[in-house]
This record gives sequence, C-alpha cells and structure tokens, in this order.
Amino acid sequence: MNQEEKTLRENIRHMIRHVKQKKLNEEEGLRTLIRKFVDHEFEQIIAEAAVPDVEPTPNKSTGINVLEELLKKIIPVLETDYKSLTTDNAQRESFRSHVINAVVNTLTPAKVNTAAAGGGEEALEELIDIDLGGEDKFIDIRTDAEKKAEEPEEEDDPRDSFGAGVEGDETGRNVAYQSFKKIESSIIDSYELLSNEEDQELFYDYLIANLKLYFDKFEEELASAVSEPSNQAYDMAKDSAETGGDEAGSDEMALQEYINSL
Repeated sequence: MNQEEKTLRENIRHMIRHVKQKKLNEEEGLRTLIRKFVDHEFEQIIAEAAVPDVEPTPNKSTGINVLEELLKKIIPVLETDYKSLTTDNAQRESFRSHVINAVVNTLTPAKVNTAAAGGGEEALEELIDIDLGGEDKFIDIRTDAEKKAEEPEEEDDPRDSFGAGVEGDETGRNVAYQSFKKIESSIIDSYELLSNEEDQELFYDYLIANLKLYFDKFEEELASAVSEPSNQAYDMAKDSAETGGDEAGSDEMALQEYINSL
C-alpha cells in the first residue's frame, strides 16, 4: 500500500467518524429536547391537579345568584356599622330593625312598578289605592316658589322619616340611616336586574331572611367571651387579698390547709 492510498483511507475513516459523531450529537440533542418537553408537560399536569376547583357552582335561580353578589357588597358594610354599636344591645336591635324596615320600604315601590309593567292597571290597583272620584277635586295652581314660601322654614330631619313606624334606640336608628345610604342603590340596582317574577320573589324573600341571619351571626360574635376558668385556691387567695386584716390571716390558713389536702 502506497502513501497516497494510506492517506485516502485515513481521510475516509475520519469522515465516517465525523458523520457518526454528528449523528449521535443530533440524536442526543433530540432526546434532550423531547425529555425537556415531556418534563414540562408533566409538571403542568401535576400543577393543574394540585389546584382545587374553587369556582362556586351557580345556583339554579338567577335571583339567588344576583342576591349572592349583592350580599358580598352590602354585608361587610352592615357588619362594620353594626359592630360599632357596643354601648348596649338596644342600639344594635334598633339598627337591625331600621335596616330591615328600610329594605322592605325600598323594594316595595320596585315591586309595585314591576306589577304595573307586567299586569297593567288592574295589577297596579291591587297594590295601591287609586281614588279619582272623591269629593276633593281642588287643583292647586300655586307656583313652586309660592308653595315653598308657605312651607315651614324648619326642615324635617330625614332620619325621622327613615325611622317612621319603627321603635328603637335613636343612636341605632341614626347609624342605620347612614349605613343604609351606603347600600341602598346597590339593592335597587340588583333587584331591577330581574324581570322574572319567580326570581324577584326569591331575591326579596331570601334578602330579608339573610339579613336577619347575618345580624344573628354578628350578635353572636359580639357576645361576651367565656368567663376565665378558676379554682378554689385562686378564689380563696383573691378574697384574702381583698378583705385584709384578721380575715386575711384566717383565709391564708384555710388556703394552706386546702393546698396540703391536695
């Protein structure tokens, strides 16, 4: 074998090794890429499986779904104001009564409007008393300025009309008035979203019921804490410290006797 042939063989071997190595490198790179992809997909599956399904299941009633969203807005407001009334229970009772009464008074006109829209004049007349045939047919032609000039100068306190017909502590009424002003528009807007009569009835009934239940819950949370546990030794020592003198000495002896008996 001459030198030229030998050189050619070496070059061919070198090229073969180069091609094989390149192929191996490509295969390894492909394996690495596939491995990374599989690992990533596996991590995604594990992460999704670890996340609990916290999305609430919608209620079968649209009215209840709308009410649930409303309660999320108004309950924190009512809770804060209710729990600020800590002087005595009468204030909170008054707050509760005035808020519930205000909700009823606010939604009653909305229910009347709905009845009128859905059932015409006959349905409306069943809810409100319309009397156009009375003896008093006087038509007041005074201008607004003239009417205002004849009105008493002292304006009525809106809190008085807010609490009309409801007995209770005045402080509780005043706080209820301020609190209700914060939530009134939300209640009306939520109710007016509903046109289905069944949804409206469920919304109204469950709103009143839930307000009462939440007020019960707030009151329980404000209830006095459970009294601190005590024992006979502590009570005797406490009495001894409060009475002093000879009585203290006798109490101390009694206390010591009690301890020795343990």
